[in-house]
Amino acid sequence: MPLVNSRELLQDAQAHGYAVGAFNVENMEMMQAVVAAAEAESAPLMLQTTPSTLRYAGPAVFAAMAQAIAGKAQIPVAIHLDHGDSFELCRQAAWDGYTSVMIDGSKLPLEDNIALVRRVVQMAGDVPQQPAVEAELGRLGGKEDSLEVKPGEDIYTDPGEAARFVEETGIDSLAVAIGTAHGFYKGKPKLDFDRLAQLRDAVRVPLVLHGSSGVPDEDVQKVISLGVCKVNFATELRAAYTEATRKTLSGDPGLYDPKKFGGPGREAVTTLVRHRIAVCGSCNRV
Repeated sequence: MPLVNSRELLQDAQAHGYAVGAFNVENMEMMQAVVAAAEAESAPLMLQTTPSTLRYAGPAVFAAMAQAIAGKAQIPVAIHLDHGDSFELCRQAAWDGYTSVMIDGSKLPLEDNIALVRRVVQMAGDVPQQPAVEAELGRLGGKEDSLEVKPGEDIYTDPGEAARFVEETGIDSLAVAIGTAHGFYKGKPKLDFDRLAQLRDAVRVPLVLHGSSGVPDEDVQKVISLGVCKVNFATELRAAYTEATRKTLSGDPGLYDPKKFGGPGREAVTTLVRHRIAVCGSCNRV
């Protein structure tokens, strides 16, 4: 089916108490893997690309691939710009066919973050498909593309500020900082569930959890029970694809056909994503 707007996906998740899995992809094989996993589980899906991925191949390329791959699937698929780092990139992605964009102004002062996000929301309203807009308040630790928040610089989302932020920007979903981080964890992350419950009471839009690679399944399920409607997975997909590819190449030093090592990478990602979809509770939601 044609690509869909993530706004409707997250509203359904919010109404029925599950989360939509949002998976970062880097190439055709990873995109095929994620869509195949979601179709096997009859689950709604969000494909995501970061700014560095779009510097490797532009938004038009990934939007076209997503449309070609999702167009043959029987599940709703949205394509989302993850951690958009400028108004210009959000605008380009939107006009190139993305059905959802995130503008990340979380490092800016509150007033500047609000102003930037409001500008993106207004722009999105002028695009034919009117992509949904996600924004972030607070700062997650770790590194995502060129964005790095060092230890001690992370800031948890304040519920009062969140209510104002949502009201003044008109966003469709809010990414919150409650203790997760980008990249792999060195120990078990300690999530602030009480803060999440306060955030759920403070705002009505769907909440988003970033930095979910490596978060224990039971913690992912708990945040969903407390109102998270979109859960992002990135690092572990890259690791699964790379590990399978490396194993295939090391087992056959004479191998030179990309299809021969791309296939095992694709299979590894499919297996991982099927598990994550089950954790999100989004199986058989289509």
